[in-house]
Amino acid sequence: MKNKKNQAYGYSSGAKKNENLTENNSLLFWLLGAFSVVLLFWSPFQKGLFNGNSFDFERPIYSAFVWSSIILLLVAIYAFYHWKLKTTSDVISFIAWLIPLTYLISLINAGSHYNAINMVYIQSTYVIFLLLAYYIAKSDLGAAILKNGFMISTYVIILFGIFNWFGNKITSYNWVKWFAADMVEPFYRDAVMTDANGLRLTSVFQYANSYAAFLIAALFCTLFLVLSSKKWYSIGIHGFMVVPIIISFFLTLSRGGLVILPVVLLLVLPFLKPYRQILYIIHLIVSFGLSLIILTKITNLGIELNKAFNINQYATGWMTLLVVSLINAVIAVLIQKFVAAWLSGLLDRFNKFRFANIAIPVVAIVVGAIGVTVLFSDLGLTKLLPENVRTRVENINFQQHSVLERGTFYKDALKLSADYPIFGAGGGAWSALYEKYQNNPYTSRQAHNFFLQYLVEVGIVGLLIFLGILAAIIYVYIRNFMKQDEATRDRRFIFYILAISLLVHSMIDFDLSYVYLGMLLFLSLGVLISNDAIELKGNWKNGISKYKWIYPSVLLILSIVCFFAAVKSLSANSLFRNAAAASSSGKGLTEITTPLDKALKNRPLHPDYTNSKIDMLLQLYNQSKDEKYYTEAMSLLEQLKQQEPHNRPALDKQIYALALKEQLPKALELAKAEIVNFKWDITLYEKSISLATDLGNRARTEKNTQLQTQYWNEAFETYNTVLSKMKTLESLPKEQLQGREFSVTPSMGLSLGQIEFIRGNYPAAENFFRIGIGGSLDDPQTAAQTRVIIRYYLATIQKQGKNDQPLMDKLLAKDPNEKQQIQNLVNAQF
Repeated sequence: MKNKKNQAYGYSSGAKKNENLTENNSLLFWLLGAFSVVLLFWSPFQKGLFNGNSFDFERPIYSAFVWSSIILLLVAIYAFYHWKLKTTSDVISFIAWLIPLTYLISLINAGSHYNAINMVYIQSTYVIFLLLAYYIAKSDLGAAILKNGFMISTYVIILFGIFNWFGNKITSYNWVKWFAADMVEPFYRDAVMTDANGLRLTSVFQYANSYAAFLIAALFCTLFLVLSSKKWYSIGIHGFMVVPIIISFFLTLSRGGLVILPVVLLLVLPFLKPYRQILYIIHLIVSFGLSLIILTKITNLGIELNKAFNINQYATGWMTLLVVSLINAVIAVLIQKFVAAWLSGLLDRFNKFRFANIAIPVVAIVVGAIGVTVLFSDLGLTKLLPENVRTRVENINFQQHSVLERGTFYKDALKLSADYPIFGAGGGAWSALYEKYQNNPYTSRQAHNFFLQYLVEVGIVGLLIFLGILAAIIYVYIRNFMKQDEATRDRRFIFYILAISLLVHSMIDFDLSYVYLGMLLFLSLGVLISNDAIELKGNWKNGISKYKWIYPSVLLILSIVCFFAAVKSLSANSLFRNAAAASSSGKGLTEITTPLDKALKNRPLHPDYTNSKIDMLLQLYNQSKDEKYYTEAMSLLEQLKQQEPHNRPALDKQIYALALKEQLPKALELAKAEIVNFKWDITLYEKSISLATDLGNRARTEKNTQLQTQYWNEAFETYNTVLSKMKTLESLPKEQLQGREFSVTPSMGLSLGQIEFIRGNYPAAENFFRIGIGGSLDDPQTAAQTRVIIRYYLATIQKQGKNDQPLMDKLLAKDPNEKQQIQNLVNAQF
């Protein structure tokens, strides 16, 4: 009956389709398969292709874009022979190009042209991977290649993390160094990182929470492969890997991961038959139980080994992990061989119950709720966990700082989106604009929510298009899933698990800012629609079929455009690296400017490249006073500000360049105007107050009392703004971290104290100078300013008939001439 049913829905045509792809186009098929597997292994070791919106992170992303454009070329060639608008999935694979198109449209209002262009490249890469998976996975062989490629690469990532946890950093990096991202140190930096919570495992991602998201997907995919594998050794291999995955998950110390894990489980279980649901939960309980037995030991060994490597502890750690993993593998094989068939027969009648597939998940929710209540009660069950893990588990609540901070990010993202509601503010808009909208001075170039960040970037239109495509893919997958037999479902189900894990966790973190994880998501989406055999109805398709060559032709042209864009960006990156290396090694001007100019020619107005050139031109102007250097620097600044209006380094250079020409009123006007865009950047308030003070002093020497008063009043207005904002920070919940320091600084105290000193308001001046008198006189960065502050402070208290001999002795020990300087201030007449 199943075969007849499948034939009725067109599944019998799959054999011919597979035959065409694997035999008639075998070279094309294997090339696409090879590219996909290579990128699955290469991409994660490039720091997960993290998009940090700066020069430091772009090179591997551009490299991935080069390879993606080659893949698109191969897909275009395949499409010339085989593309048809036959199924719903064919339509989806076509309209998926609306995703990068929305990013292209959002360039109109881009907060950063550079970030936005990079996101067009990245989104194009994602769609290319969707197409790659869509065409490869039409074949069962292709689906198997993608499945095995993903799982083997996943196990490599997990084992790489464990090696680093056990202190074997250098050797493990040497094994992958030939294809991993370059590191300054002889090991993979931050594969194990330390923060306020202690040691945290991150493997290739350098960020524990995103690694936790990846491990959730890995765990549930591996458990499903334990269930669905037919060979005992395959069950054993996957069963063996479950324990290292669970151990790694706990070692990330990710509270968000602990919260999301049961959510993903509940989204996976309804797709399994009841007997498989029970088996899935049994394997999960057994694996977690065995893992918890050794978790404390593995945790403590890792902490010690990361302090100092010890071969005996290293061997003990690996032996413990391997033995328990082997026990879990044996149990997994025994369960599948002796329990699975019995349980299947036992529940055969239950399978016919209408709500059979959701009955056990509902029970799981109830049991899980009871379990959570017991866990957080005073029964002491959390004491079974290692101290660092226990602390993280016990701190899970809605008043912890990470939850409150994320809530602030989300509110700020909505404020940003309200100013760019329709088409958004371009790719990377949050990174470029968040300081304008932030509620308090946190530093986060990621919104910690994929969907809100997506809304900020491409607006309501872009988000609705993405959600529509995502909903269509899930609908097509479920529709076909309901018609398929168990064997057909099993071939692609792990890609549903992978997609849903990444999407759910990305609602609380920036996982999809890792291009590698984004590639996995779109690869999974492509696989999910690859087995769609229910044909579209209507004669309208016949008209389109006459012009079916247009779409492959567009793909071909697009692949060429993408290739050259990627190569130019990659070349520019290499040239800038050469220029930076020449500069750091003290080479001549020509050896620095030649590659730098070529980099700017390949990627005009790249913010990092352009700022570097402006720095160089301003230095040359300072040395030679040749106006051509200043003119060129200002021209570049103006052009850069057009494309990168919120680039912070460019603003500093603009203020500095104006000050070079003694255009202090313009510099002050610019600094004050930009405070609205960087309202928690204390250095802008410092600059404004300092410039207003200097301009007031200049007006005083010119006997312009009115202008003097105006500028000094501006300085105090800015100071009062700082005090007001400090007051608002006091309203933050005590559990929420403020972020960057925001207070009256020694620099502000010096400027405002000088004003009060000149006015003769010595008690007020003394209070301002007190802010900075505790600074170091040995720190090269602050010693000069601290010396001036102490000088003014001592003069101020002398004016009031007071003295601070210890501070005077401290200053005179550095420079005996300071005594005369102080006396000059005391005797000065203003």
